[in-house]
Amino acid sequence: MALPLLQYKPSTQNHRVSSFGVADKNEDTPYIYRLEDVSSYTDIQSIIWASYRQVFSEHEILKFNRQKTLESQLKNGSLSVKDFIRGLAKSEAFYRLVVSVNNNYRLVDITLKRLLGRSAYNKEEEIAWSIVIGTKGFGGFVDALVDSEEYDQNFGDNTVPYQRKRMEGRPYNLVTPRYGADFQETAGTVRTDWRFVLENFYTAKAKTKRLKEGDPGKYAEMAASLSGRGNYAQKISSFDIDYLNAVPYRGRR
Repeated sequence: MALPLLQYKPSTQNHRVSSFGVADKNEDTPYIYRLEDVSSYTDIQSIIWASYRQVFSEHEILKFNRQKTLESQLKNGSLSVKDFIRGLAKSEAFYRLVVSVNNNYRLVDITLKRLLGRSAYNKEEEIAWSIVIGTKGFGGFVDALVDSEEYDQNFGDNTVPYQRKRMEGRPYNLVTPRYGADFQETAGTVRTDWRFVLENFYTAKAKTKRLKEGDPGKYAEMAASLSGRGNYAQKISSFDIDYLNAVPYRGRR
């Protein structure tokens, strides 16, 4: 018996804000590819490559990653755009390039960006979907997203998924799947130098930084730098001041 999807509260993000119409459209507004708009062979090719860009990302569109069987089925009408997207996400190439090099939490966020056009709401949603991956496998996770009400309402059967609402930073289909900290440690692209770790942990500066705000120990160094000599008033008698020479005189003497 499969575990039910955990409940999570959606946070307010760009894709949940109602559209402002023309004011939302600029050079970053994605072009929407629909099967209903196809009138030639070139149009169907455009839909195929738009699907590859969305699911595989720009830098992974290589000849040996193409799924020619799925392309042929889409061209002859035996496959909808929705099932073409499903097939790309469940392909061996996608598993090798994206799934196998990420932990489940980051995989959830990347897959939501590729298939639903949005990032994960919060950590609660990442945990909920990662449980689905653990119980149903990645293929079951893809089916749950593509068959969801959210997917049907936004893309239906014949629209290529796209980033919903305004662009912020890097486009979702350009998020590098191999840039996670886990993969970098495994691949050796990041080497931990324990000398710096120990230095950052045991130095006086690091210890002071870990103190809570308001702790007197945080100001010990500043207190030690103060001079012990008091700033007392100078003892000067009024009879010692030469007023005639101290006050400016503009006239002749």
